[in-house]
Amino acid sequence: MTNEQDVTLSIPRALYDRLKARAEGTEFHSVAEYVVFVLEEVAKDDDSKSMDSEDEEKVKDNLRALGYI
Repeated sequence: MTNEQDVTLSIPRALYDRLKARAEGTEFHSVAEYVVFVLEEVAKDDDSKSMDSEDEEKVKDNLRALGYI
């Protein structure tokens, strides 16, 4: 997974341990692979975050069912 373009980041050990626990039993082979996936999801372009009206209605229905609206 590493290459000359990779950068090393430091995170607190407690966070690493939580991420490791979340990644176990998934398709991710390492904590680094899991973290890269999560960061890529967070850093996606705003266009990919927009919802269509159907998605928005599903969210509203879920919020109504939970009593938030």
